[in-house]
Amino acid sequence: MNTLNIAHQGRNTRSNGLSLGTLTLATGTYGAYFALAVIYFWFGGMKFTHYEAQGLVPLVSNSPLLGWLYGIFSVDTFSSLLGVLEVSIGLLIAGRLVSPKLSLIGGALSAGLFLTTLSFMFSTPGVIEPSVGFPGISVAPGQFLLKDLGLLAASIFVAGHSLSRLEHA
Repeated sequence: MNTLNIAHQGRNTRSNGLSLGTLTLATGTYGAYFALAVIYFWFGGMKFTHYEAQGLVPLVSNSPLLGWLYGIFSVDTFSSLLGVLEVSIGLLIAGRLVSPKLSLIGGALSAGLFLTTLSFMFSTPGVIEPSVGFPGISVAPGQFLLKDLGLLAASIFVAGHSLSRLEHA
């Protein structure tokens, strides 16, 4: 079974235990997988509510990439389909406990999703705070979307870490 394993890296020769750096790295690695999975389960679960579906409207309707989908699906149906995708990505990332192939797919899908949401920064009105001007951004939607840059990096990390494990298996 190809599970997360950091135990054979970074031995501290003085105490025959793992070094503080290795323990910190392991915590961060496990934390990245756990945090992304929790975020996807939570955000994905919220997509099944009318409240969340309505919250997506300003982002999706102004997007040249996704706005056309409201011509095919209702606001609630689109949100529910997005919820299915997000919960599935969360399951794939959590699937790292079983196989790095699962988390590689989850990490890659997650990176694609966060690239898409970051594109909203260029198409959603109100991202730039007019009273401050560029590079000042509003709390919402500006700062709300900007946090996806960190989640994109975590997604790429998960995909890369999983791919590395597959290459060395």
